[in-house]
Amino acid sequence: MDYTAYAGLFRLDGRRALVVGAGSGIGREAALALAAHGATVVAADRDSAAVSETAAAVGTNGSAYQLDVLDPGAVSRAAAELGPVDVLVFTPATNVRKRLLDYTDEEFDRVVDLNLRSSFHLIRAFGGPMAERGSGSIVGFASIRAVTVEPGQGVYAATKAGLVQLLRTAAAEFGPSGVRVNAIAPGVVETPLTAPIKARPDWYDAYAAKSALGRWAEPRELAGAVVYLASDAASFVTGSVLAVDGGWTAIDGRFDPPA
Repeated sequence: MDYTAYAGLFRLDGRRALVVGAGSGIGREAALALAAHGATVVAADRDSAAVSETAAAVGTNGSAYQLDVLDPGAVSRAAAELGPVDVLVFTPATNVRKRLLDYTDEEFDRVVDLNLRSSFHLIRAFGGPMAERGSGSIVGFASIRAVTVEPGQGVYAATKAGLVQLLRTAAAEFGPSGVRVNAIAPGVVETPLTAPIKARPDWYDAYAAKSALGRWAEPRELAGAVVYLASDAASFVTGSVLAVDGGWTAIDGRFDPPA
């Protein structure tokens, strides 16, 4: 058997990837990693200046596209204007850290609209053409909060759990057409979304201590999971939730027993 057949297992040459949320954080690192493995990358974000910086960092294989995913019409137009993509990655999310009794209807709608409704529109707009062509990979970013929660995270957690089930359903419905759909569930990552926690040393340290690795992740540490799920290395992986959480959901972490 020729083991050299595995040399290109993670290569993405000849494939076109759309990364939504590529203006910063995990999305930007995902765009860079996909390009490094040979993909042509369309970096999309609501912030046109930020996404232009990402496209410039990608180089000749990158382009920028301004997209507000809260506008369903804009998502449909993007699918028509951009044409076929082989890989869709999306990261946008927001959180309002309040206990359920303190939540307003407006705050509830804001979190649901970005975290869940926009994901629904992206999956449909780009997954449909993938299914028609008979191939493709969709990677959505959920969270460890889809399975483990704390006070003040209820609505965010509900949207991330909902996203997992939305992606699993897409995996079931698109799978017969050759399209794979998976979720990545990060733990605590240093991004703008978690900046309020970083500003509180006690809170920041408590989160770091919860993981098996005793620290937070950097956005670039999620990029490998994106490349894996986009590539032929994951050719039989669909409907899965890949935890990239430093062991957060695997261990108790509250006490280190003497025996």
